[in-house]
Amino acid sequence: MAFTPSGDFTHENAATQLAAGLTAIAAGQVVISFSQTLRIDSSAVACMLAWKRSAGQQGTSLRFEHLPESLTSLVGLYGVAQLL
Repeated sequence: MAFTPSGDFTHENAATQLAAGLTAIAAGQVVISFSQTLRIDSSAVACMLAWKRSAGQQGTSLRFEHLPESLTSLVGLYGVAQLL
């Protein structure tokens, strides 16, 4: 099972999405799927980095799945693909 942010993932709700993801990671989730995410901005990239860091601090590896093209483009634009 994966944590799946749904709906929009923008600066307007990034804090809520971040908290939900951190809670899921603390509960043992190791996969985050963007399969139900509609609209994305750079806030999602920041959250992904925070989630990855949190998982690493817990000694687990985190995997991202079903990244929409817009998110893949942002990850490339910011040059953080190797961190994720």
